[in-house]
Amino acid sequence: MTSAVISLEALQELRRAFGDRLQEGVALAPFTSSRIGGPADFLLEVRTRDELQRAFEILWAHEAQAFVLGGGSNILVADRGVRGVVVLNHARKVEFHDDSPRPKVWAESGASLGSLARRTVDRGWAGLEWATTVPGTVGGAVFGNAGAHGGDTAGTLELAEILQRDKGKAEWPVKDLDYDYRISWLKRHPGQAVVLSATFSLMESSVESTRGKMQTFVDHRRTTQPGGASWGSMFKNPPKDFAGRLIEAAGLKGLREGDAEISHQHANFFINHGHATADDVWRLLQTAQRRVEEAFDVRLQMEIERVGDWEDSAPTAGSREAAQA
Repeated sequence: MTSAVISLEALQELRRAFGDRLQEGVALAPFTSSRIGGPADFLLEVRTRDELQRAFEILWAHEAQAFVLGGGSNILVADRGVRGVVVLNHARKVEFHDDSPRPKVWAESGASLGSLARRTVDRGWAGLEWATTVPGTVGGAVFGNAGAHGGDTAGTLELAEILQRDKGKAEWPVKDLDYDYRISWLKRHPGQAVVLSATFSLMESSVESTRGKMQTFVDHRRTTQPGGASWGSMFKNPPKDFAGRLIEAAGLKGLREGDAEISHQHANFFINHGHATADDVWRLLQTAQRRVEEAFDVRLQMEIERVGDWEDSAPTAGSREAAQA
């Protein structure tokens, strides 16, 4: 397979740097929480933030299409796949620091957000309990201001280590990320920066307290949200309302396109029953948007993002830090 969006010179430089970790024609479905996604032209695994930085320095120098894939929980990958290079972010180092007035945890961007949060809970550090049930990676959370149960990334993030295409590496305090509900400067400027690591500032508490709070969130998730292959929330909640309530009120629970279904348990969750395609899910998403708008004059905004080569848009590798929260 050859790619129209990456040069032979770029591929040769990546192979010199990463060897056989650069693979061709790899199906992406196994790397997404929905188990949906066609092949990447090239898949490159990186294992440290330094490798992530090096990969993008090479890719950007050659003007190659590139996309960071972490937990794959907040994206819909096209059936026709993704052009260019998908960088599989396995940079997962985590460090805990209790030598300052407030405890802090530093993590590379490929670390699991939920696992990181559970480790802080087990130390009796408060602030990330909301994240213990959230899928995806630290980088995806920083990129999209992931949140749940009334908490979000902006509330505990102290700074993020960001690699910009034109300005190199720098530490950004949380205010520079310009956060709002499920959005950031990074998300507003796709393809311009990559999250390398993040530092969260937490509070001393007790293990009993933090574990109790976590268990409340775990129990809530178990009783209100479906299991199986899915994305988490498909749509952002509109102001002063809930996307799931509107979809349910429009009579759409249980609606199917192929093997994709709007969950009977929570209408803002779509389920892959085993053989759903990205096109099935996209048709279901559009139906939900249209029916809710017709019934309530509210246009639901997607929380997940489409990635790859879709028939109704130009082929792309995504050129963004994946929102895997």
